[in-house]
Amino acid sequence: MSAKLPVGILGATGIVGQRFVQMLEHHPWFEVAWLAASDRSEGRPYGEAARWKLKSAIPRAVAEMKVSSARPEGAPKIIFAALDASIAAELEPNFAAAGCAVVSNSSALRMHKHVPLVIPEVNPEHIKLLECQAWRKKSGGFVVTNPNCSAIGLVMALAPLERQFTLDTVMAVTMQAVSGAGYPGVPSLDILGNVIPYIPKEEEKMEEETLKLLGRLNGGGVAPGKFKMSAQCNRVAVEDGHTESVAVKLLKKPARPEEIIAAWNEFRSAPQELHLPSAPQQPVSYSPAADRPQPRYDVDSGGGMTATVGRLRPCPVLDWKFTVLSHNTIRGAAGAALLNAELLKVQGYLD
Repeated sequence: MSAKLPVGILGATGIVGQRFVQMLEHHPWFEVAWLAASDRSEGRPYGEAARWKLKSAIPRAVAEMKVSSARPEGAPKIIFAALDASIAAELEPNFAAAGCAVVSNSSALRMHKHVPLVIPEVNPEHIKLLECQAWRKKSGGFVVTNPNCSAIGLVMALAPLERQFTLDTVMAVTMQAVSGAGYPGVPSLDILGNVIPYIPKEEEKMEEETLKLLGRLNGGGVAPGKFKMSAQCNRVAVEDGHTESVAVKLLKKPARPEEIIAAWNEFRSAPQELHLPSAPQQPVSYSPAADRPQPRYDVDSGGGMTATVGRLRPCPVLDWKFTVLSHNTIRGAAGAALLNAELLKVQGYLD
């Protein structure tokens, strides 16, 4: 590319908005040109408005950028959205109607019939759904979403199994990091030394989104996956990284453990074939150590874009059980949206 494409960030001051800023700092294709947040941040330099919580410093050019009003007037045509669902349900359609390409991390429109819910390694063909959107037909704008932070690591581990062995039943129990709750998130007196066995709407999102992600295009919509799916979600005192204990029943038997491990380690798809800038070389990696994966040691694998799987063993109730770990604010949020934008770019949707 001869020049970088200008992009905007809606919800720029939040934790996911900060991840967008961090991951876009040296991106070869995109450049932050516009930032928007709540009314109390409007007109202030981003460095003052954002309570920066990441380990790297705020990029100087972005720190000096004034935060704009969250309206499409004056915004660039490519928008990364990191909004609460209630706000996104109003704002994202407004930007799409104004002709913007909205690449969203919000749950507001994920289950809309004509909105693609995409993990580029898993279902890149679902991008085509955006052509059915009324916004696309009227203004050229559209909305594409990435999944919930707990669903994305799970689905990356399930996709190779679905392709080779076909899933019949999936049961997942999550141990989700506090950064998934945003900032200020969960009060310390509620989470320290504790496990909270309830995250509002999280279990429903995991179950619905997993079936849509592993479903098939069916005309102007997606026929959901045919397997049974159950999720239980817990918040734990971990900073970054969602850990999930998973059990599966497979339709095609017998599946040997070495075949399952090879399916994970050899899993490659469109992002790797297209050499997208944010794509990890190995999207799913199996760790043979008896006590891995662990957030402390494995969460940054592949720059935070690789899902790490471990502890594969027979399940006396279903067929197999294992553990999967993924970075919830990188692969599960900003990195997922960025990879979607890269796929949209190479497919000609951001020209």
